[in-house]
Formats: sequence, structure tokens, C-alpha cells
Amino acid sequence: MPNLPLSITTHIPTTTVSTTALSLAHTNLPLPIFNHSLRVFLLAKHLVSQENTLSPDPDLLFVACIFHDMGVCDNHNSGPCRFEVSGADAATSHLLSHNISEAASKEVWVAIALHTSPQIAERISPLARLVRVAVLMDFGSPLRDEFNAGSYCEEIEQWLPRLGVEKCLGDAVVRQAVQRPEKAPAVSWPNALLKAHLKDPDFDGVNPEFFGEELPERGL
Repeated sequence: MPNLPLSITTHIPTTTVSTTALSLAHTNLPLPIFNHSLRVFLLAKHLVSQENTLSPDPDLLFVACIFHDMGVCDNHNSGPCRFEVSGADAATSHLLSHNISEAASKEVWVAIALHTSPQIAERISPLARLVRVAVLMDFGSPLRDEFNAGSYCEEIEQWLPRLGVEKCLGDAVVRQAVQRPEKAPAVSWPNALLKAHLKDPDFDGVNPEFFGEELPERGL
């Protein structure tokens, strides 16, 4: 298990399904992406409190957030699916192995598989919207101001530093796509990242399509 401050662990469900998910993410994900995934969970909870809405099942929310980028790790890079789908499949397998119902597991699958799909994730289910909006907030979108999350983001980044997650995540997605182009299907975020990389393979910064800088609305 990761050594996390009490300010983080008090938010994490203590059930086996969540604690084992945390351990799997810590073991398999690069630290920048692991920290990002935990920040997404904390921001999703912040969003619930700001909107004063009914919170989803804590385990489903936690697994959806902590697994949402699990598809970039080596353990889930064997098939042809884009990383979002691989991560969703991994989360479903984990939930089912802990006797979570197929219906509940499908909710998590949808939330993860669609988390890079603007205008769809926000409307297809409450859980998918939470994951999508929390991801955007962690990457500094104007939603931070809309949901009064600016100071909270600064606070949790002290506990869970960013460590260049934008470059780490973008490069991980591109590596998979270079090896297996079918993991970057047309009109997808992985495809936009791959095209930007192929246009300038020696570029060593954050992929310009991470935020859709070359083609607005194609990035996160």
C-alpha cells in the first residue's frame, strides 16, 4: 500500500474493493498518473459537495477515478483497444472479482471508457460526468473557477504533486499507439496525440494535442 498522508486516506473507502484498487494503481501506474488519479477522486468528491447533490456509491466513485488511466500501464496494454477501454475493462474485472454487481460495474465501465469524450461523458450518467469534470479540473480548466476549486487544487497538489503528469500521460498514450495504431482509432484523443507526435517526433514537450492546441475541441 502507498504511504499517503492522513489528509488523503481519510477520504478513501476502507472496503477491500477500494483498498485493493488503490494498491493495484500504486503498483502499476507511473507516480505522476497515480497522483493524478487520486486528485481526480478528491476533486470528484469536492464537486459533489459544491453541487450539494447525492453522492454516488463511494466504492464505484473511487474505482472509476483510480482506474480511469489504468489502460496506459503495461499490464493492460496487450490488446488492441484504446487506453480508455482497456482501463474500463480492468476496472470491471476488478469490481466483478469483488462481487460488485454487473450493473454497477457497467456504470464504472462507461465512466472510464468515455472520460475523454467531451459532451458525451457529461450527459450519459452522473458517475461519468463526475469523472470527466474532475479530470478537467485537475488539468486546470475554467471549471476550477466555476466549482470554486482553485485553492483546493493547490492544496491537494501539495499532498500529491503533479510531477509533469501532462507529459507523462501523453507520452504513455503515444507509445501504445506507435506500437499498435489500432489503439488510436480515428477521431479519438489518442489519435490526436499520435498525429501530433508523428508530425514532430523529436518534440520533447507536452504533446500539443493534449489540450487540443492544434485542433481545438480535439484535446481534453
